[in-house]
Amino acid sequence: MNTIVSQASKYILLALMVLFTIETYMVLRRRDEKSRNRIMRKQIGLMVMFNLVAYPTMYLLSGDFQMLVMFLSVVCFILVVQVLYRLIYRRASMILLNTMCMMLSVGFVIQSRLGMETAMKQFIITSLATLICFIIPVFIRKVRIVSRLTWLYAVAGIGLLGVVLLFGRITGGAQLSVSLGGITFQFSEFVKITVVLFMAGMLQNRHDFKTVLAVTVVAAVHVGILALSADLGAALIYFMAYIVMVFVATRNPGYAFLGLGGMAGASIVAYRLFDHVRVRVAVWKDPFQDYEGTGYQIVQALFGVCAGGWFGTGLFKGNPDMIPLAYEDFTFAAICEEFGVLFAICLILLCMGMYLLIVNIATKLEKPFYRLVAVGLGTEYAFQVFLTVGGTTKFIPMTGITLPLISYGGSSIMCTIIMISIIQGLYIMRTDESQAREEERMQQRLRRRISNQEQYLREYQRPERRSGYPGQGQGGSGQNVRYGESARNGSGDARTGYADGGTTKIIRKLNRSQNRQDSADEMERKNGQEIGDTDELAKKIEEQTKNGLEIHY
Repeated sequence: MNTIVSQASKYILLALMVLFTIETYMVLRRRDEKSRNRIMRKQIGLMVMFNLVAYPTMYLLSGDFQMLVMFLSVVCFILVVQVLYRLIYRRASMILLNTMCMMLSVGFVIQSRLGMETAMKQFIITSLATLICFIIPVFIRKVRIVSRLTWLYAVAGIGLLGVVLLFGRITGGAQLSVSLGGITFQFSEFVKITVVLFMAGMLQNRHDFKTVLAVTVVAAVHVGILALSADLGAALIYFMAYIVMVFVATRNPGYAFLGLGGMAGASIVAYRLFDHVRVRVAVWKDPFQDYEGTGYQIVQALFGVCAGGWFGTGLFKGNPDMIPLAYEDFTFAAICEEFGVLFAICLILLCMGMYLLIVNIATKLEKPFYRLVAVGLGTEYAFQVFLTVGGTTKFIPMTGITLPLISYGGSSIMCTIIMISIIQGLYIMRTDESQAREEERMQQRLRRRISNQEQYLREYQRPERRSGYPGQGQGGSGQNVRYGESARNGSGDARTGYADGGTTKIIRKLNRSQNRQDSADEMERKNGQEIGDTDELAKKIEEQTKNGLEIHY
């Protein structure tokens, strides 16, 4: 029975993931707002169904009642976040929010499978981070001083990295974190944001060589401190963000090629200087050379990916516990084993979809500072996914970087949610700017239309227009002429009016006024004729009375 439940659930979960991924890309292509909203509502249902299938299945297979508690907590979290965003930020990107919630759901499920303790911690950190980050979009919209604190970001980033270098705790051969009050912080995650803000502030208005050189020096200081701390994964992310942001700001490919050349040179230097870098390169080249030692992690990760196949082994039917640090660095391998390679491909496509959303938002922003911020944060997110997936699958040497929103790690989760909240603020700002431009265009069209109508009115109020208004041409035909029609008179054609497509309504009103005037004139003429006939009849009666004749009328 357990086997049937596990096998059935893996296909259902895969189908839900495929549908969610397809609809994400459908939203990217749709322009109709109603269709987009309908698809995004479906995605919420798919997220709820995903958790509804995963957690009861794990409860049936493990008998752990905490699975049901976690299920209710995750569903409530998703629904509350959706409702609050729609109430507070009606112009936020719901597809970006849905993608974030879906990846968080996958992370909660795989962490619950690996260990309920880490899953609970992850859920608490995520909930607190999301609650705090609700103020970030409005902060981005209202506080304009953000773009002017350029050097403050540089000082803060270098200071935080310096604290880790001096007082950091060594983990896996690298100084990564600092413990404050029993809580561990990985400052390099938060400096991802400050370094992007610094580079955006420097490059927003000036693109000359001196500015690029100053940005290069400060970025090199960041990367150098990380290299001394042996945190080379974060150093690569910073450096890639630097290359992309400088290229986008200057549109000079020479800077990009120089940056890539510098990165290659720095990699060679790091290989020569750091023992653990040489070890990772050796493991990447041949992990089976030291299978029970340095190559054990990557070998177990590769075994897990291969064991899962296309459709996975099913929940609680694999052995992801055999993979060291499966809940942190090798979470992608655990997902491949129990959910399958197809599921993992959909997950990668979701990450790509989020990056495309961020790039789309960046291209629509008018102010260079905010555009560069979006580009930098999007680049860091995409490159982090690349390092994690590439390291797990032996495409590149392992760097110890976690998978955003999915792997366990309080600082990583909090930093990623902050980054997405900043992007949401930029999206709302872009929507406000688009609405302001549309309103300005509508006002301009309205002003032009009113001006045209006033011009037509002035044209028809001229004396020569008023004298020819009843339609009397040079031949004196006495026929009424409507606006936009021609009057054929004795001496030729006389046009007393003209029509324009933009003034159709006012022309119709003028024609109706002319019709009423014609009716009044005709009525007056008939009344005059009747009055004349009455006077003539009175004269006849008077004459007949004088002659004594009988009156007949």
